[in-house]
Amino acid sequence: MQLLSNYWRRCFAIPRSGSLTGIALTFVCAILCAIALSGCNPAQFKSQAASVNQVVLSVLSDPKTFNPVLSTESPNIFGLTFEGLTTQNGITAMVEPGLAESWKISEDKLRFIFTLRPDLKWSDGQPLTADDVVFTYNELYYNEKIPTSARDTLRIGKSGALAQVRKLDDRQVEFTLPEPFAPFLRTTSQEILPAHILRSTLKEESDGNLRFLSTWNTNTPPEKIIGNGPYQLAGYTTSERLFFQKNPYYWRKDAQGNSQPYIERVVWEIVESQDTSLLKFRSGNLDSISVSPDNFELLKQEENRNNFTIYNGGQAPGTTFMAFNLNQGRNADTQKPVVDPIKLRWFSNVAFRQAVAYSLNRDRMINNTFRGLGAPQNSHLSIQSPYYLSPEKGLPVYDYNPEKAKELLLSAGFKYNERNELLDQDGNRVRFTLITNAGNKIREAMGAQIKQDLSEIGITVDFQPIAFNAMVAKLTDSLDWECHLIGFTGGVEPNNGANLWAPDGRLHVFNQSRQPGQTPLVGRKIADWEQKLGDLYVQGAQELDEEKRKAIYSEAQKLVQEYLPVIHLVNPLSMSAVRDRIQGVQYSAIGGAFWNIYELTISE
Repeated sequence: MQLLSNYWRRCFAIPRSGSLTGIALTFVCAILCAIALSGCNPAQFKSQAASVNQVVLSVLSDPKTFNPVLSTESPNIFGLTFEGLTTQNGITAMVEPGLAESWKISEDKLRFIFTLRPDLKWSDGQPLTADDVVFTYNELYYNEKIPTSARDTLRIGKSGALAQVRKLDDRQVEFTLPEPFAPFLRTTSQEILPAHILRSTLKEESDGNLRFLSTWNTNTPPEKIIGNGPYQLAGYTTSERLFFQKNPYYWRKDAQGNSQPYIERVVWEIVESQDTSLLKFRSGNLDSISVSPDNFELLKQEENRNNFTIYNGGQAPGTTFMAFNLNQGRNADTQKPVVDPIKLRWFSNVAFRQAVAYSLNRDRMINNTFRGLGAPQNSHLSIQSPYYLSPEKGLPVYDYNPEKAKELLLSAGFKYNERNELLDQDGNRVRFTLITNAGNKIREAMGAQIKQDLSEIGITVDFQPIAFNAMVAKLTDSLDWECHLIGFTGGVEPNNGANLWAPDGRLHVFNQSRQPGQTPLVGRKIADWEQKLGDLYVQGAQELDEEKRKAIYSEAQKLVQEYLPVIHLVNPLSMSAVRDRIQGVQYSAIGGAFWNIYELTISE
């Protein structure tokens, strides 16, 4: 699982690299989902685009680094410029060969031998060999002097040990695991980096830091960024655009032996306003745009006459949920409880959380906030995951039933006054604060409806959208919050979310422990069901039999729905509009429109 900083960016729908799933191409799809064109002279740029075999896309902000090992934010360039030993099919989500053409697994499932494709080369024409793979893992990802989020995704089992990596010959690399680890193949999509360029950067500077930490920053000349992906960085102008040129040494070829990708150049225009992106798409100055509930009707009317297609991949992966702070701990210095003890008694009551779940009108949320372009969400696993348990197969659900909610509250000792306000057994009025990140229109609308829905069962909600940084501080430092509305990006591998369910996981957002370097809490407790969830995730990662894995994750999903540490809400549909001039699009909610960019073509 990723480091905490990466998680919070995922929570607030701020895109980042694909290290969550460990799949580089998945990141490309996520980044290219919101696509637009801007420029100082759009008309001139459009004219130029018509004569060049290129696709023009957009990102919301400048990249923060050109070094994939150090990346924690998005946009980043790595889905285009780097690949790993394996990759993920954007339609099936199956692990497929990347730089490695094949692999063998020992009978005890502890040894994986990868065979690289023959004649692999870096974008500077130098050979890419097993030495680069061993260097990347042992000297970069495993290097404790290098702060990389990738290391968390590579840790195995409860001990968090790392696989041993060694070269067998120029084309073969062996990974030896400390214990069976079912998600291992998905972790091998981490980008491989060039030893001949970066080994010299592992020397310490005068300040004690490795020179690698300042290598390949955004001031680095593009020709110095040596990669192995379908494209190489060709130009970057801050706050304006990035150019990517076809990598002449990229390994992929089609059935006739023609080199891929077919599109010669990719342009990322930096457009901070989604409204501006929409205008530019409608005026014909871009090749694609993410379709939201707000712009769907308008774009649908223009689809035929403006020569683009709106692709619908069904329910988007990921989750959106509200969660109560269940932390029983106290601050060691002040002995002040993390949560008001009166409110903690409410939040810790399972019947209370179930009543809240029953009181939320998800259908209304879909119709009003998502304009019908959404679906109810009941599981913490993405619907695309093979381990997803559907309601039809036994997953408990909480359909809108305010009367059922009131029955649960009354049976749990709550009561109503003459104004129909909910009181606890001591006469305290039930009232709490719900926070989310300000500026996210969808979340703000959902929060407003939650406030309204809960008022119908007598609960008063003080809804407070707050600044992103302030919310991060509450959820990671002070832990001073009562209820939050956030979300996760999704994927097909459940273990990528293990840190959410591990009791001491950095992403255990409903009962957070102090972070490393902070003063530990006093009196923090772990419920039996909470520990069981963490144990199930360890078992799920250790189990290699697919049917048994499914049974383990089915039990975990049922447990989450029974105890509701998070209360799931709704998911939007995954949709993008793509110009018809782009041929070969195979759209999916997992891969988006550009997961197979290497085989897309331009038809003018």
